[in-house]
Amino acid sequence: MMMKMMVMMWMQLIVMTTMIEMIMMMMMIMMMLMMMMITMMMMTMMMLLMLMMMMMMAIMMIMLIMIMMLMLMMKMMMMMMLRIGMMLIGMTMSCT
Repeated sequence: MMMKMMVMMWMQLIVMTTMIEMIMMMMMIMMMLMMMMITMMMMTMMMLLMLMMMMMMAIMMIMLIMIMMLMLMMKMMMMMMLRIGMMLIGMTMSCT
């Protein structure tokens, strides 16, 4: 019973991470669109401001990518843990 609960919890966590990843992807796409819009606007406006905006956007993008990487790593770890957990459960089951 306890084991079942644990597995369920892991599954929920994995689902959560995937959801967060989706949201991150959406955010990235939004950022891209924003960049496009800003560039279009800046064509008529000051170059300096455009450069500053670009820098900001680039930094944000990098940060988002970093977060994405972290999420992926976390998910990988979770998967590994789940596999190990399954193996352990299997072992205990076979032993008893």
